Amino acid sequence: MGKTLILLFFASLILGIPVAFTMGIAGITAILTDGSLNPLAATQRMFAGIDSFPLMAVPFFILASELMTACGLTRALLRFANALVGHVRGGLGHVNILVSMLFAGISGSALADAAGPSAIVMRMMRNAGYEANYAGALSAATATIGPIIPPSILAVIFAISTTGVSVAALFLAGVVPGLLLGLSLAIANHIVSTRRGYRGREDRASRKELRDSTIAAMPAIVMPAIILGGILFGVFTPTEAGAVASAYALLLGVVLRAFTLKSIYDAFARAAVITSSVLLIVAMASIFAWLLTYLQIPQTLAEGIASITTNKIGVIFILAGFALVCGFFIDTLPALIILTPILGPIAYSAGIDPLQFGMMLVLNLTIGMITPPVGPVLFVIATVGRLKVEGLSRAVIPLLLAEMIVLLLVMLVPGISTFIPHFFGFSH
Repeated sequence: MGKTLILLFFASLILGIPVAFTMGIAGITAILTDGSLNPLAATQRMFAGIDSFPLMAVPFFILASELMTACGLTRALLRFANALVGHVRGGLGHVNILVSMLFAGISGSALADAAGPSAIVMRMMRNAGYEANYAGALSAATATIGPIIPPSILAVIFAISTTGVSVAALFLAGVVPGLLLGLSLAIANHIVSTRRGYRGREDRASRKELRDSTIAAMPAIVMPAIILGGILFGVFTPTEAGAVASAYALLLGVVLRAFTLKSIYDAFARAAVITSSVLLIVAMASIFAWLLTYLQIPQTLAEGIASITTNKIGVIFILAGFALVCGFFIDTLPALIILTPILGPIAYSAGIDPLQFGMMLVLNLTIGMITPPVGPVLFVIATVGRLKVEGLSRAVIPLLLAEMIVLLLVMLVPGISTFIPHFFGFSH
Protein backbone atom coordinates (compact mmCIF):
# COMPACT_ATOMS: atom_id res chain seq x y z
CA MET A 1 0.00 0.00 0.00
CA GLY A 2 2.79 2.39 0.88
CA LYS A 3 4.48 2.09 -2.51
CA THR A 4 1.16 2.59 -4.32
CA LEU A 5 0.40 5.67 -2.24
CA ILE A 6 3.77 7.37 -2.78
CA LEU A 7 4.17 6.43 -6.46
CA LEU A 8 0.67 7.60 -7.40
CA PHE A 9 1.13 10.82 -5.46
CA PHE A 10 4.33 11.83 -7.24
CA ALA A 11 3.13 10.56 -10.63
CA SER A 12 -0.01 12.69 -10.33
CA LEU A 13 2.06 15.73 -9.34
CA ILE A 14 4.33 15.27 -12.37
CA LEU A 15 1.27 15.04 -14.62
CA GLY A 16 0.10 18.41 -13.30
CA ILE A 17 -3.06 17.18 -11.57
CA PRO A 18 -4.25 19.65 -8.87
CA VAL A 19 -2.73 18.70 -5.55
CA ALA A 20 -6.10 18.14 -3.82
CA PHE A 21 -7.07 15.52 -6.39
CA THR A 22 -3.53 14.12 -6.33
CA MET A 23 -3.83 13.27 -2.64
CA GLY A 24 -7.37 11.95 -3.05
CA ILE A 25 -6.51 9.75 -6.02
CA ALA A 26 -3.40 8.35 -4.33
CA GLY A 27 -5.15 7.71 -1.02
CA ILE A 28 -8.35 6.13 -2.35
CA THR A 29 -6.50 3.99 -4.92
CA ALA A 30 -4.10 2.73 -2.23
CA ILE A 31 -7.05 1.73 -0.03
CA LEU A 32 -8.89 -0.04 -2.87
CA THR A 33 -5.86 -1.96 -4.14
CA ASP A 34 -4.72 -3.08 -0.69
CA GLY A 35 -8.02 -4.62 0.38
CA SER A 36 -7.23 -4.68 4.10
CA LEU A 37 -9.09 -1.44 4.80
CA ASN A 38 -12.77 -0.69 4.31
CA PRO A 39 -13.16 1.83 1.44
CA LEU A 40 -15.61 3.74 3.63
CA ALA A 41 -12.58 4.76 5.70
CA ALA A 42 -11.71 7.28 2.98
CA THR A 43 -15.11 8.96 3.31
CA GLN A 44 -14.88 8.93 7.08
CA ARG A 45 -11.43 10.55 7.05
CA MET A 46 -12.57 13.23 4.59
CA PHE A 47 -15.47 14.16 6.85
CA ALA A 48 -13.37 13.98 10.01
CA GLY A 49 -10.81 16.29 8.43
CA ILE A 50 -13.27 19.14 8.00
CA ASP A 51 -15.52 18.37 11.00
CA SER A 52 -13.66 20.78 13.25
CA PHE A 53 -14.92 23.78 15.21
CA PRO A 54 -11.59 25.71 14.98
CA LEU A 55 -11.62 25.19 11.20
CA MET A 56 -14.78 27.32 11.03
CA ALA A 57 -12.53 30.33 11.59
CA VAL A 58 -11.09 29.92 8.08
CA PRO A 59 -14.23 30.81 6.05
CA PHE A 60 -14.98 33.68 8.41
CA PHE A 61 -11.53 35.23 8.01
CA ILE A 62 -11.72 34.74 4.24
CA LEU A 63 -15.09 36.48 4.19
CA ALA A 64 -13.79 39.32 6.37
CA SER A 65 -10.91 39.86 3.94
CA GLU A 66 -13.24 39.96 0.93
CA LEU A 67 -15.61 42.39 2.66
CA MET A 68 -12.78 44.69 3.74
CA THR A 69 -11.47 44.75 0.18
CA ALA A 70 -14.97 45.52 -1.11
CA CYS A 71 -15.10 48.46 1.34
CA GLY A 72 -12.20 50.08 -0.49
CA LEU A 73 -9.96 49.91 2.57
CA THR A 74 -7.10 48.39 0.55
CA ARG A 75 -6.58 51.74 -1.16
CA ALA A 76 -6.86 53.50 2.20
CA LEU A 77 -4.01 51.32 3.49
CA LEU A 78 -1.99 52.21 0.39
CA ARG A 79 -2.42 55.94 0.98
CA PHE A 80 -1.51 55.55 4.65
CA ALA A 81 1.64 53.53 3.87
CA ASN A 82 2.68 55.96 1.14
CA ALA A 83 2.28 58.92 3.49
CA LEU A 84 4.28 57.15 6.20
CA VAL A 85 7.27 55.68 4.31
CA GLY A 86 6.88 56.74 0.68
CA HIS A 87 9.53 59.46 0.95
CA VAL A 88 12.47 57.22 1.95
CA ARG A 89 14.82 55.65 -0.62
CA GLY A 90 13.01 52.86 -2.45
CA GLY A 91 9.83 54.35 -1.04
CA LEU A 92 7.29 52.40 -3.07
CA GLY A 93 9.10 49.17 -2.16
CA HIS A 94 8.71 50.05 1.51
CA VAL A 95 5.07 50.93 0.86
CA ASN A 96 4.64 47.46 -0.64
CA ILE A 97 6.08 45.86 2.50
CA LEU A 98 4.10 47.96 4.96
CA VAL A 99 0.81 47.44 3.11
CA SER A 100 1.36 43.69 3.13
CA MET A 101 2.02 43.75 6.87
CA LEU A 102 -1.17 45.74 7.47
CA PHE A 103 -3.23 43.63 5.08
CA ALA A 104 -1.91 40.46 6.74
CA GLY A 105 -3.87 41.49 9.83
CA ILE A 106 -7.02 41.26 7.73
CA SER A 107 -6.57 38.39 5.28
CA GLY A 108 -4.12 35.83 6.72
CA SER A 109 -3.51 34.65 3.16
CA ALA A 110 -0.51 35.11 0.87
CA LEU A 111 -2.54 34.55 -2.30
CA ALA A 112 -5.13 37.16 -1.28
CA ASP A 113 -2.34 39.66 -0.68
CA ALA A 114 -0.60 38.79 -3.96
CA ALA A 115 -3.77 39.22 -6.00
CA GLY A 116 -4.85 42.37 -4.14
CA PRO A 117 -2.70 45.09 -2.57
CA SER A 118 0.66 43.64 -3.66
CA ALA A 119 -0.49 43.60 -7.29
CA ILE A 120 -1.62 47.23 -7.02
CA VAL A 121 1.70 48.42 -5.57
CA MET A 122 3.57 46.37 -8.18
CA ARG A 123 1.90 48.40 -10.93
CA MET A 124 2.69 51.63 -9.06
CA MET A 125 6.35 50.61 -8.77
CA ARG A 126 6.62 49.81 -12.47
CA ASN A 127 5.06 53.16 -13.40
CA ALA A 128 7.59 54.88 -11.13
CA GLY A 129 10.54 53.31 -12.97
CA TYR A 130 11.26 50.18 -10.93
CA GLU A 131 12.44 47.22 -12.99
CA ALA A 132 9.37 45.05 -13.74
CA ASN A 133 10.76 41.75 -12.45
CA TYR A 134 12.02 43.33 -9.23
CA ALA A 135 8.64 45.00 -8.61
CA GLY A 136 6.97 41.63 -9.12
CA ALA A 137 9.50 39.74 -6.99
CA LEU A 138 9.12 42.17 -4.08
CA SER A 139 5.32 41.94 -4.34
CA ALA A 140 5.56 38.14 -4.21
CA ALA A 141 7.96 38.19 -1.24
CA THR A 142 5.85 40.66 0.76
CA ALA A 143 2.75 38.52 0.19
CA THR A 144 4.37 35.74 2.26
CA ILE A 145 3.96 37.91 5.36
CA GLY A 146 0.19 37.24 5.17
CA PRO A 147 0.24 33.69 6.60
CA ILE A 148 2.59 34.69 9.47
CA ILE A 149 1.07 37.81 11.06
CA PRO A 150 -2.23 36.99 12.82
CA PRO A 151 -4.91 36.11 11.97
CA SER A 152 -3.23 33.34 10.00
CA ILE A 153 -5.20 30.66 8.16
CA LEU A 154 -2.15 28.36 8.25
CA ALA A 155 -1.96 28.77 12.03
CA VAL A 156 -5.54 27.52 12.29
CA ILE A 157 -4.75 24.52 10.07
CA PHE A 158 -1.62 23.68 12.10
CA ALA A 159 -3.56 23.86 15.37
CA ILE A 160 -6.16 21.34 14.17
CA SER A 161 -3.44 19.06 12.75
CA THR A 162 -1.57 18.61 16.04
CA THR A 163 -2.38 18.36 19.73
CA GLY A 164 -1.73 20.62 22.68
CA VAL A 165 -1.48 23.88 20.72
CA SER A 166 -4.22 26.52 20.65
CA VAL A 167 -5.04 28.79 17.72
CA ALA A 168 -4.70 31.84 19.97
CA ALA A 169 -1.16 30.86 21.02
CA LEU A 170 -0.15 30.35 17.39
CA PHE A 171 -1.59 33.73 16.44
CA LEU A 172 0.61 35.35 19.09
CA ALA A 173 3.61 33.24 18.06
CA GLY A 174 3.44 34.80 14.58
CA VAL A 175 3.71 38.42 15.69
CA VAL A 176 7.51 38.71 16.05
CA PRO A 177 8.41 36.47 13.07
CA GLY A 178 6.01 38.51 10.92
CA LEU A 179 7.60 41.79 11.99
CA LEU A 180 11.07 40.34 11.36
CA LEU A 181 10.02 39.29 7.86
CA GLY A 182 8.90 42.86 7.14
CA LEU A 183 12.14 44.27 8.57
CA SER A 184 14.35 41.87 6.60
CA LEU A 185 12.57 42.68 3.33
CA ALA A 186 12.82 46.41 4.08
CA ILE A 187 16.59 46.10 4.54
CA ALA A 188 16.89 44.07 1.31
CA ASN A 189 14.76 46.63 -0.56
CA HIS A 190 16.90 49.49 0.76
CA ILE A 191 20.09 47.78 -0.46
CA VAL A 192 18.63 47.05 -3.91
CA SER A 193 17.16 50.55 -4.20
CA THR A 194 20.47 52.17 -3.26
CA ARG A 195 22.37 50.16 -5.87
CA ARG A 196 19.82 50.81 -8.61
CA GLY A 197 18.99 54.40 -7.73
CA TYR A 198 15.32 53.86 -6.88
CA ARG A 199 14.09 56.95 -5.04
CA GLY A 200 11.03 57.68 -2.96
CA ARG A 201 8.42 60.38 -3.45
CA GLU A 202 9.91 63.85 -3.85
CA ASP A 203 8.37 65.38 -0.75
CA ARG A 204 7.59 64.12 2.72
CA ALA A 205 3.87 63.84 3.48
CA SER A 206 2.40 66.89 5.20
CA ARG A 207 0.85 66.60 8.62
CA LYS A 208 -2.60 66.98 7.10
CA GLU A 209 -1.98 64.23 4.54
CA LEU A 210 -0.60 61.93 7.23
CA ARG A 211 -3.54 62.68 9.55
CA ASP A 212 -6.18 62.22 6.86
CA SER A 213 -4.65 58.98 5.56
CA THR A 214 -4.36 57.61 9.10
CA ILE A 215 -8.02 58.37 9.84
CA ALA A 216 -9.10 56.75 6.55
CA ALA A 217 -7.04 53.61 7.23
CA MET A 218 -7.84 53.34 10.94
CA PRO A 219 -10.86 51.01 10.55
CA ALA A 220 -8.59 48.46 8.84
CA ILE A 221 -5.65 49.02 11.19
CA VAL A 222 -7.69 48.34 14.36
CA MET A 223 -9.20 45.10 13.05
CA PRO A 224 -6.23 42.87 14.12
CA ALA A 225 -6.30 44.58 17.53
CA ILE A 226 -9.99 43.74 17.88
CA ILE A 227 -9.36 40.10 16.98
CA LEU A 228 -6.33 39.57 19.23
CA GLY A 229 -7.69 41.73 22.05
CA GLY A 230 -10.98 39.85 22.11
CA ILE A 231 -9.19 36.50 22.19
CA LEU A 232 -6.68 37.47 24.89
CA PHE A 233 -9.30 39.00 27.19
CA GLY A 234 -11.62 36.02 26.81
CA VAL A 235 -14.39 37.90 25.03
CA PHE A 236 -14.54 35.30 22.24
CA THR A 237 -12.70 32.24 20.96
CA PRO A 238 -10.49 32.36 17.85
CA THR A 239 -13.32 30.78 15.84
CA GLU A 240 -15.79 33.35 17.12
CA ALA A 241 -13.19 36.03 16.34
CA GLY A 242 -13.56 35.14 12.66
CA ALA A 243 -17.31 35.72 12.88
CA VAL A 244 -16.72 39.01 14.72
CA ALA A 245 -14.25 40.10 12.03
CA SER A 246 -16.79 39.35 9.29
CA ALA A 247 -19.56 41.21 11.14
CA TYR A 248 -17.21 44.15 11.74
CA ALA A 249 -16.27 44.31 8.05
CA LEU A 250 -19.92 44.11 6.98
CA LEU A 251 -20.99 46.79 9.46
CA LEU A 252 -18.09 48.99 8.41
CA GLY A 253 -19.08 48.81 4.76
CA VAL A 254 -22.66 49.72 5.60
CA VAL A 255 -21.63 52.66 7.79
CA LEU A 256 -19.21 53.97 5.14
CA ARG A 257 -21.84 53.37 2.44
CA ALA A 258 -19.19 51.51 0.49
CA PHE A 259 -21.39 48.54 -0.39
CA THR A 260 -23.88 47.84 -3.10
CA LEU A 261 -25.96 44.69 -3.21
CA LYS A 262 -23.75 43.45 -6.05
CA SER A 263 -20.49 44.08 -4.18
CA ILE A 264 -21.81 42.23 -1.11
CA TYR A 265 -22.96 39.32 -3.28
CA ASP A 266 -19.59 39.22 -5.08
CA ALA A 267 -17.68 39.24 -1.77
CA PHE A 268 -19.74 36.35 -0.38
CA ALA A 269 -19.44 34.44 -3.67
CA ARG A 270 -15.64 34.82 -3.79
CA ALA A 271 -15.35 33.80 -0.13
CA ALA A 272 -17.51 30.72 -0.80
CA VAL A 273 -15.36 29.64 -3.76
CA ILE A 274 -12.09 30.13 -1.85
CA THR A 275 -13.47 28.35 1.22
CA SER A 276 -14.65 25.42 -0.90
CA SER A 277 -11.19 24.98 -2.40
CA VAL A 278 -9.54 25.16 1.04
CA LEU A 279 -11.92 22.59 2.57
CA LEU A 280 -11.49 20.28 -0.42
CA ILE A 281 -7.72 20.36 0.10
CA VAL A 282 -8.15 19.75 3.86
CA ALA A 283 -10.49 16.80 3.25
CA MET A 284 -8.25 15.13 0.67
CA ALA A 285 -5.09 15.80 2.70
CA SER A 286 -6.75 14.18 5.71
CA ILE A 287 -6.99 10.88 3.83
CA PHE A 288 -3.36 11.09 2.78
CA ALA A 289 -2.05 12.09 6.22
CA TRP A 290 -4.09 9.33 7.91
CA LEU A 291 -2.66 6.69 5.57
CA LEU A 292 0.88 7.92 6.23
CA THR A 293 0.25 7.51 9.95
CA TYR A 294 -1.43 4.11 9.43
CA LEU A 295 1.64 2.94 7.49
CA GLN A 296 3.86 4.15 10.37
CA ILE A 297 5.87 6.41 8.09
CA PRO A 298 6.35 9.02 10.89
CA GLN A 299 7.85 6.34 13.14
CA THR A 300 10.17 5.14 10.37
CA LEU A 301 11.27 8.70 9.64
CA ALA A 302 11.81 9.38 13.35
CA GLU A 303 14.01 6.31 13.66
CA GLY A 304 16.01 7.42 10.62
CA ILE A 305 16.58 10.90 12.06
CA ALA A 306 17.46 9.45 15.48
CA SER A 307 20.11 7.30 13.80
CA ILE A 308 21.68 10.46 12.40
CA THR A 309 21.49 12.71 15.48
CA THR A 310 19.58 13.23 18.70
CA ASN A 311 20.90 16.76 19.16
CA LYS A 312 18.07 19.29 19.32
CA ILE A 313 19.69 21.77 16.92
CA GLY A 314 20.57 18.95 14.54
CA VAL A 315 16.96 17.72 14.54
CA ILE A 316 15.71 21.26 13.90
CA PHE A 317 17.92 21.63 10.84
CA ILE A 318 16.95 18.22 9.47
CA LEU A 319 13.23 18.92 9.91
CA ALA A 320 13.56 22.42 8.44
CA GLY A 321 15.48 21.13 5.44
CA PHE A 322 12.93 18.38 4.85
CA ALA A 323 10.02 20.85 5.08
CA LEU A 324 11.77 23.35 2.82
CA VAL A 325 12.30 20.75 0.10
CA CYS A 326 8.66 19.64 0.40
CA GLY A 327 7.59 23.27 0.06
CA PHE A 328 9.38 23.45 -3.29
CA PHE A 329 7.13 20.76 -4.77
CA ILE A 330 3.89 20.62 -2.74
CA ASP A 331 1.44 23.48 -2.22
CA THR A 332 1.50 25.05 1.24
CA LEU A 333 -1.83 23.97 2.70
CA PRO A 334 -1.69 20.24 1.84
CA ALA A 335 2.00 20.14 2.77
CA LEU A 336 1.16 21.55 6.20
CA ILE A 337 -1.57 18.96 6.81
CA ILE A 338 0.66 16.11 5.65
CA LEU A 339 3.87 17.15 7.41
CA THR A 340 2.46 18.23 10.79
CA PRO A 341 1.53 14.72 12.03
CA ILE A 342 4.74 13.31 10.53
CA LEU A 343 7.31 15.84 11.75
CA GLY A 344 5.50 17.07 14.88
CA PRO A 345 6.12 14.00 17.08
CA ILE A 346 9.79 14.00 16.04
CA ALA A 347 10.14 17.68 17.00
CA TYR A 348 8.33 17.29 20.32
CA SER A 349 10.36 14.22 21.31
CA ALA A 350 13.53 16.25 20.67
CA GLY A 351 12.31 18.92 23.11
CA ILE A 352 11.31 21.53 20.52
CA ASP A 353 8.47 23.78 21.70
CA PRO A 354 5.33 23.19 19.58
CA LEU A 355 4.96 26.94 19.04
CA GLN A 356 8.50 27.21 17.72
CA PHE A 357 8.01 24.15 15.53
CA GLY A 358 4.69 25.51 14.25
CA MET A 359 6.19 28.84 13.23
CA MET A 360 9.24 27.15 11.75
CA LEU A 361 7.06 24.83 9.65
CA VAL A 362 4.64 27.56 8.53
CA LEU A 363 7.50 29.90 7.64
CA ASN A 364 9.31 27.11 5.77
CA LEU A 365 6.29 26.27 3.66
CA THR A 366 5.41 29.91 3.13
CA ILE A 367 8.86 30.57 1.69
CA GLY A 368 8.11 27.67 -0.66
CA MET A 369 5.27 29.77 -2.10
CA ILE A 370 7.82 31.97 -3.90
CA THR A 371 10.17 29.23 -5.06
CA PRO A 372 9.79 27.23 -8.29
CA PRO A 373 8.65 24.78 -9.53
CA VAL A 374 5.32 25.14 -7.65
CA GLY A 375 5.56 28.68 -6.17
CA PRO A 376 1.85 29.62 -6.34
CA VAL A 377 2.47 33.26 -5.34
CA LEU A 378 5.05 33.62 -8.14
CA PHE A 379 2.49 32.35 -10.65
CA VAL A 380 -0.18 34.75 -9.36
CA ILE A 381 2.18 37.71 -9.66
CA ALA A 382 3.37 36.53 -13.08
CA THR A 383 -0.23 36.31 -14.28
CA VAL A 384 -1.34 39.64 -12.83
CA GLY A 385 1.82 41.48 -13.94
CA ARG A 386 2.19 39.65 -17.29
CA LEU A 387 5.71 38.60 -16.38
CA LYS A 388 7.71 35.45 -17.00
CA VAL A 389 8.22 33.16 -14.01
CA GLU A 390 11.87 32.68 -14.99
CA GLY A 391 12.59 36.40 -14.62
CA LEU A 392 10.69 36.59 -11.35
CA SER A 393 12.58 33.60 -9.98
CA ARG A 394 15.93 35.31 -10.57
CA ALA A 395 14.77 38.66 -9.17
CA VAL A 396 13.39 37.10 -5.98
CA ILE A 397 16.71 35.49 -4.93
CA PRO A 398 18.00 38.36 -2.71
CA LEU A 399 14.58 38.62 -1.08
CA LEU A 400 14.54 34.87 -0.50
CA LEU A 401 17.91 35.16 1.24
CA ALA A 402 16.46 37.82 3.56
CA GLU A 403 13.55 35.55 4.44
CA MET A 404 15.90 32.60 4.98
CA ILE A 405 17.77 34.65 7.59
CA VAL A 406 14.50 35.13 9.48
CA LEU A 407 13.80 31.40 9.21
CA LEU A 408 17.26 30.70 10.64
CA LEU A 409 16.57 33.03 13.58
CA VAL A 410 13.24 31.33 14.28
CA MET A 411 15.02 27.96 14.25
CA LEU A 412 17.85 28.99 16.56
CA VAL A 413 16.08 31.41 18.94
CA PRO A 414 12.93 29.81 20.42
CA GLY A 415 11.92 33.04 22.19
CA ILE A 416 11.12 34.70 18.86
CA SER A 417 8.09 32.42 18.59
CA THR A 418 7.39 31.60 22.22
CA PHE A 419 7.99 34.77 24.26
CA ILE A 420 4.69 36.55 23.55
CA PRO A 421 2.45 33.44 23.90
CA HIS A 422 4.19 32.45 27.13
CA PHE A 423 3.92 36.02 28.42
CA PHE A 424 0.15 35.82 28.01
CA GLY A 425 0.01 32.45 29.74
CA PHE A 426 -0.12 30.09 26.76
CA SER A 427 2.05 26.99 27.03
CA HIS A 428 1.96 23.48 25.58
